[in-house]
Amino acid sequence: MSRAFLFPGQGSQQTGMGEILFSQFPEIVAEADEILGYSLRDLCLNPESSEKLNHTQFTQPSLYVVSCLQARIEQDAGGDSPTFFAGHSVGEYAALCTAKAFSFSDGLKLVAKRGEIMAKISGGGMAAVIGLEPSRIKEVLAEIDADDVDLANFNSPGQTVLSGPAASMEPLGDPMKAAGAKMFVPLKVSGAFHSRMMEEPAREFSTFLEGFSFNDPKTPVISNVEAAPYSGAKDIPDLLAKQIHSSVHWTETIQFMRSQGVEEFVECGPGKVLTKLLRQIP
Repeated sequence: MSRAFLFPGQGSQQTGMGEILFSQFPEIVAEADEILGYSLRDLCLNPESSEKLNHTQFTQPSLYVVSCLQARIEQDAGGDSPTFFAGHSVGEYAALCTAKAFSFSDGLKLVAKRGEIMAKISGGGMAAVIGLEPSRIKEVLAEIDADDVDLANFNSPGQTVLSGPAASMEPLGDPMKAAGAKMFVPLKVSGAFHSRMMEEPAREFSTFLEGFSFNDPKTPVISNVEAAPYSGAKDIPDLLAKQIHSSVHWTETIQFMRSQGVEEFVECGPGKVLTKLLRQIP
């Protein structure tokens, strides 16, 4: 049976994540602590750090570490080798690391910088629209002249995340519901991720990426930006920079892997957000 590993993104973090993993990989955790300059164990396991864990600059590296370690456990457990890896937003870094496109330490440095850069952009917001097709969402945005709002995440045919200036996001609930949306759910985020508001952070991150070298993935990794596998190491810097301000094409990502014969998906990381989305994607 062909299978794929999936790596979750921001929103899957939770206090207590990684508790067993940290004990199994003490040397890797110590390396991570040295790179980050703080204790991952305290960040992820101490209830008093729960608010800090939800800040972008801390969420992203902690998710990366926990997801990478969980993937090692899944690989050590045996079974068929995955034919694809895919990660949602920051989860793509754990996917690339697991595919040997870069080292664990380099990936952590990239994710830490990504979170730091993205956290600096304020004034944005995001919201999930449930039960309305993306084409209809675009029509509603055009009808109400919300031309500064972008479709950030195509999570499933019935779940699309919008991103843009906070002032523009607030009035969207009523028109979306009037158009047939079952729910309009504002997300607890600090910025308008995967929108044009992230273009400057993407440029800054692109410069940072120049200091790293990359390898061809040993296992195909599906890019959020293109919903297709990276063709090689040369694609990685450009696509990782674009990913910050581009849409996450998750529905197409899953559909592509299924078209390639993938029947089993294993979520490597905290929670089951991506596993639940699978049931919504035909």
